[in-house]
Amino acid sequence: MEAQAKLKQFIEDELLIGRDVDLEYDDNLLISGLVNSLAIMRLVSFAEELYEVEIPAEEITIENFISISAMNTYLQTLKN
Repeated sequence: MEAQAKLKQFIEDELLIGRDVDLEYDDNLLISGLVNSLAIMRLVSFAEELYEVEIPAEEITIENFISISAMNTYLQTLKN
């Protein structure tokens, strides 16, 4: 399973527990209320492990974590 799909699976399984949501890669996770600030921290921790990177605190921004696609794009730049 590719990393982006693993991010989606984590969000569905760990952060959206009990919600019936058809999550898409470009869905706005923050404005929609699907993910709150505490969930973002869990997601950051999971992403660091999955992509084998360290995410600087100053880069945990709306732009980098607004959607699964945005996260994947950002995290791929850290790997290079």
